[in-house]
Amino acid sequence: MNPVRSRGHGIENKIIINYADRDLLLNGMKENKKETHGNIALYRKYRPENWGEVIGQDHIVKAIDGALKAGKVSHAYLLCGPRGTGKTTIARIIANELGSSVNDIYELDAASNRGIDDVRSIRDSVHTMPFDSKYKIYILDEVHMFTKDAWNALLKTIEEPPSHVIFILATTELEKVPETIVSRCQSFIFKKPTDAILASVVTNVAKKEGYTLEEGGAALIALLADGAFRDALGTLQKVISFSVDKKISLKDIEEVTGSPNALLVDEFLNAIAHKDIERGFITIKRVVEENLEMGVYLKMILSKLRYALILRYAPKMKSEVESSISEHDMEYITKLVSLKPEHISSSTLSLLLSAYQSLRNSPISELPLEMALVEILNEK
Repeated sequence: MNPVRSRGHGIENKIIINYADRDLLLNGMKENKKETHGNIALYRKYRPENWGEVIGQDHIVKAIDGALKAGKVSHAYLLCGPRGTGKTTIARIIANELGSSVNDIYELDAASNRGIDDVRSIRDSVHTMPFDSKYKIYILDEVHMFTKDAWNALLKTIEEPPSHVIFILATTELEKVPETIVSRCQSFIFKKPTDAILASVVTNVAKKEGYTLEEGGAALIALLADGAFRDALGTLQKVISFSVDKKISLKDIEEVTGSPNALLVDEFLNAIAHKDIERGFITIKRVVEENLEMGVYLKMILSKLRYALILRYAPKMKSEVESSISEHDMEYITKLVSLKPEHISSSTLSLLLSAYQSLRNSPISELPLEMALVEILNEK
């Protein structure tokens, strides 16, 4: 990986920005973008380059953009939130908005550079002036990985950095960042994008790449991404790479990702609706035999059941539901709700949600779902 020009200080020799990222993300060189994007991962190729391209974090964009335009620049920002939600992207946009050149932007991954020596390098280098910008910006990613000694070494520098230095810290685990650091930063909490937002992004990127997804395909990819833009576009790229033509079917997505067939989800809900516990156990057994991911399967059940409850108790939201799921799923859910089955209810949703949360600690992957099925149907 090509480093930014060294200046003889430790931190400058650890920089992780490469030339492709510089051109695409900081300088906004559109023509260069067209030439170099061929083999770049989709999440990097379509990474937002300015505030107008950021999706799903309006509260952060409004706050930071407004402050910067008003000339209110903080000496330290702390960006917190789930993985793949745009923290590093926002950090780079802040740097770009402040006019810092690539020579004055330094990135450090605390996951692999977490010790006191790494922080001492930062502490020593902040006193040198920027190359050709007003601000020298340090983007420190995964900062919750810093050691205690590293945090202690960084504290004074974060508290009173030189006027030409700005720190942008990013973390997925805010609770591991010392309160003494948090109190010295402007903190911003990132939200997971909704499945609808992710599906829209997937659809648009697929279109730009020259592909079309079968109805419901984008929604399935969004569901699998679990609230992460990076994962959604990573899954899309995997699907595209295995596609034999420009039209991607639901079956293609299911096969490439190993996600359960929608019919298996329907069959489990049918078992609940018809109070047929044996049918439910047989369906779960099929999922296990096909070596499908139980977490994904249960999440798909939860998603479909949620839409069923929305249609049942808030029928005016039908058009919103219709726009979020496939035609097959809409037909199935509409028919299911029309039967008014006793166990297609909020209590069932609650029990299945508890089962989903128990999966991680279960010694047998299907056990939480089996137990939930028994409890839902009140079998002794």
